[in-house]
Amino acid sequence: MDAALLHVSRNAGIAVLYQDRKLRTVWSHNLQPPWAEAVKETAGAGGLLPQQQADRLDAAKKNVIATGVSGGLEISVADNSSGMRWFDVWIDPDTSEHGQVQGLVVTVVETTEQKRREQTLKALLREVSHRSKNLLAIIQSIASQTGHYSGSIDGFLVRFRGRLQSIAASQDLVTSSNWRGAGFRELVVGQVGRYSIDTDRTIRFSGEDPYLNPNAALHVGLAMHELAVNSVSYGALSRADGYVEVCVDTSGGDGNENITLSWIEAIEPSGDKAIGKKRFGSVALERVVPAALDGQAELEIGTDRLQYRLAMPKANFAMD
Repeated sequence: MDAALLHVSRNAGIAVLYQDRKLRTVWSHNLQPPWAEAVKETAGAGGLLPQQQADRLDAAKKNVIATGVSGGLEISVADNSSGMRWFDVWIDPDTSEHGQVQGLVVTVVETTEQKRREQTLKALLREVSHRSKNLLAIIQSIASQTGHYSGSIDGFLVRFRGRLQSIAASQDLVTSSNWRGAGFRELVVGQVGRYSIDTDRTIRFSGEDPYLNPNAALHVGLAMHELAVNSVSYGALSRADGYVEVCVDTSGGDGNENITLSWIEAIEPSGDKAIGKKRFGSVALERVVPAALDGQAELEIGTDRLQYRLAMPKANFAMD
């Protein structure tokens, strides 16, 4: 039975040692370096454990000897090769027939991987919380501005739902990339594709295909949604043969470190002033989106041409 237990402890990565009342090691099993030497030391003896950790371990052992009550603690150790390592240490008294403590059984289990998973999970939860708050702030802004530029409840609901679906589509791309972001062309195709089936024909790309960070993906996606809706209603995508030109300029232009996105389309000369009327769409394109990206934007609507230019720092992108 003893041999079987020793095999089990070794296979499970559990180390055990026995120490007498003077904390001298009588026997040990499965102690691996570098902990092997450190766990045998008493406070002040040097070795692997920092002084504070050695003092804690020594005090815990002495308390078990004095009280006869089992104890435990977590020990962290810096390792030059793998970073910080963590161990759970349990200290149990070995009592005689008369109830006197005659030694200690010290059990050591390394919990480094579990600790790192916990730290990673906490970091992810903080990130999700942060991004959720940002997303709620974006939705709140969209709801407020859509209401301001809507003449009726029905009109508000139609436009607000469309914008929420736009945010959801961009968010799906960000989530599927493990929160890295989204490719620009993929984002544009996803937004325009909600209103135009043949995106290979209706979108003509030129320039590079930068990778947007999550915040940029959501806001650029909103801009593409507004441009697509406007085009389907009044512009090139309202015609069977219509198309839009989408260009990315990464040269930086006038010596700055910006990337410029352009949307250009031909529009039919018309007496209908709806295309030039200020709505949330133009407010989002000229104010909301560039402000969120620390950039600048310009929306030009002529008699036969619409052009939108959005310039933003390259910090919003990571070339994929």
